[in-house]
Amino acid sequence: MKTEEIKYQVEEQDYAAFVAYPKKETAPLILIAHTWAGRDEFVENKAIELAEEGFVAMAVDMYGGARVGSSTEENQSMMAPLIEDRNKLKSVINSALETGKKLEGVDSSKLAAIGYCFGGLVVLDLARSGTEINGVVSFHGLLMGSEISDKGIQAKVLVLHGERDPMVPLTMIDEFQKEMTEAKADWQLHSYGNAYHAFTNPDANDPDFGTQYNKNADQRSWQSMMNFFSEIF
Repeated sequence: MKTEEIKYQVEEQDYAAFVAYPKKETAPLILIAHTWAGRDEFVENKAIELAEEGFVAMAVDMYGGARVGSSTEENQSMMAPLIEDRNKLKSVINSALETGKKLEGVDSSKLAAIGYCFGGLVVLDLARSGTEINGVVSFHGLLMGSEISDKGIQAKVLVLHGERDPMVPLTMIDEFQKEMTEAKADWQLHSYGNAYHAFTNPDANDPDFGTQYNKNADQRSWQSMMNFFSEIF
């Protein structure tokens, strides 16, 4: 399997993505948006797993310079500017998509994006920006709304949620569902019982903070994603 780091620019700032390629000539492109910690080993490993499944997988860099945080405080300080400026967030992820579409072997008619935690918000905002992409998948993502483009939501939307996630209260879920329905989006939300935030991450083990790995939810959500890809591609 071939992997590489690719460099690109957004508004004169340098970004660096990690790309894994499958052993086939052409394949769909899957963007992977990282957690608040940055483009770390977790999402790079997800890219490798997806390449093994037959996709060109690009772990994007939302912060620039492939920065990775080393503490809760640092992670928060990197994420906060994009949470506060959703237009900037949408610009960064759309620029990553345009870079990905030009990669060797990408079938540009088959595009999707997945994201974890903060990255879930990122790919949902990619959909909200009206970009023509087949689908987006949020894993234990943040579900606060933002402006939807006049073009509407073109992507099919799959949200994979932990029922006990304290960072996504029921009021936020209700508002998200209303937002998607009012936007006439093709959306679905799967809620995994007894699953906390970060349920896909084996290193997540802090129930007091609201994060805990859940093997069943991890495996079921991955299968849901693969079923979704079969549908949209």
